Amino acid sequence: MMETLTSLGFSTYTQWSIIATIVFFLLAIMGFIFKWGIRFRLVGITGFMIVLTVGLFGLGLGLFERTEVPGAVRFSRVYDNGGNQVVIVVKPSITETELEATLKQAANDYFSYGRTAGQDNKLTIRARTLVHPESGMSLPLYLGQIKRSLSVREDENMEIDIYDNQIQELSKYQVSAKG
Repeated sequence: MMETLTSLGFSTYTQWSIIATIVFFLLAIMGFIFKWGIRFRLVGITGFMIVLTVGLFGLGLGLFERTEVPGAVRFSRVYDNGGNQVVIVVKPSITETELEATLKQAANDYFSYGRTAGQDNKLTIRARTLVHPESGMSLPLYLGQIKRSLSVREDENMEIDIYDNQIQELSKYQVSAKG
């Protein structure tokens, strides 16, 4: 159904960073034993490498997990109040099944615990497209919306509402564009 993408390679970077940290630590110890002039710089480099390694390890724990919904198409965010409302734009060639998958994808992408909730504690994402009924005229069509909880990461009770009358209106423009 949904798969999580975690192939960022932070575990490989962390392993190499651990090795480099150990090497600089051993060089710092040798610097003190042999009274090298750069021994204090080696201590600084070792400290920096420790901080870098801990940071890479933290990122490797999955801070950048992204859920991919099959069937979703590309979309762009055109409005976001930073709280409970987002508007995305999709291409006019979208189908109803692609629209549903895209709304689910957007609901997963724009979920954040830092968003401020409205009265109903829900994030509302509306999908729209632009059609051109005649030259020089653009008409925005709102095709659907999804509402999800702002307090539950894995919301199983998302409310999807596809606007059938707008989909029918869009299909008129899709036919005229092809013909």
